Amino acid sequence: MQSPTVETMRWRDGRLEMIDQRILPLAFEYVSADSAASVAAAIRDMVVRGAPAIGVAAAYGVALEALRMRHMLPEVFATAMNHGFGLLAASRPTAVNLFWALDRMRRAWEACGIGASQSAIAQRLLAEAHEMLAEDIRINRAMGAHGAALLPDGARVLTHCNAGALATAGHGTALGVFRSAVEMGKKISVIADETRPFLQGARLTAWEMVQEKIPVTLIADNMSGHLMSRGEIDAVVVGTDRVAANGDVANKIGTYMVAVLAARHNIPFYVACPLSTIDLTLATGADIPIEERHPDEVKGFRDCRWAPEGVQIRNPAFDVTPAELVTGLITEKGVVDNATLVRGGLAQWLKACS
Repeated sequence: MQSPTVETMRWRDGRLEMIDQRILPLAFEYVSADSAASVAAAIRDMVVRGAPAIGVAAAYGVALEALRMRHMLPEVFATAMNHGFGLLAASRPTAVNLFWALDRMRRAWEACGIGASQSAIAQRLLAEAHEMLAEDIRINRAMGAHGAALLPDGARVLTHCNAGALATAGHGTALGVFRSAVEMGKKISVIADETRPFLQGARLTAWEMVQEKIPVTLIADNMSGHLMSRGEIDAVVVGTDRVAANGDVANKIGTYMVAVLAARHNIPFYVACPLSTIDLTLATGADIPIEERHPDEVKGFRDCRWAPEGVQIRNPAFDVTPAELVTGLITEKGVVDNATLVRGGLAQWLKACS
């Protein structure tokens, strides 16, 4: 397995280190975490973000809590662990990978058995977190290969938000498709929406593509329709934080508008996601919880403020794109086409490929 170009998170000297995505691209620093609480804070404050990356970080948060508490009395250890699980689960509500990862870590804990020592439990949980990180990169590369085959040589591809290495353990989902296409020898160029109000496209996607020397053009969110109408966009590839059983997808706010514009201009709209992002417990996208973030993110950015005090502000972090607007769902097991999604065949497709 190739090493990731962007090492979003890494294990160093008994701690989890995560690239601080709040300060990119002006500075490049790692933030260190040594407990479930510190990982939960990093997720909540968007030091680390993106559904797959949140899941892997949460797994390490569980392992860190076990390591931190392994010398305590058994009842104190169990109480601390359950509290840590709760803190991590409450950190961000929309990304289903968070809850998938926590469930996997709890099952790993339970599999240790009643007689296992706390040190043995901690080591087992750390090994599980390490495997989840490596597994995520393998999945992203498989997903990238499937997605790259969909893009013609010379394609100009629009993406919204950041679904790259920074949003995963490495390689990326949507941006992983672009990386894989370039590795195949295709001349792909990327158009990145700014993705207001937190500017993940301007700050993170643009930064990643510049690091990779993949041609990238930055546009404001309200420019994509204009470029589509002029024939300057050939495809759209985005990521997602949760996919409902009927194929509806939740992604960073503004994705729905891009999907509507793509449909209007007959441009394929692809969503790249690992199978762990699919949540069959939710019937439709209407059931997906939408995080409402702090109004300060809309008032301005960092120390610059442009909105007047006293104005009412809404700041939903995600929107839902209906399945009928999704040309294909790109996964590590292959591509789920629009016809399968629209007829409600996602669960059957998953069963067939399991």
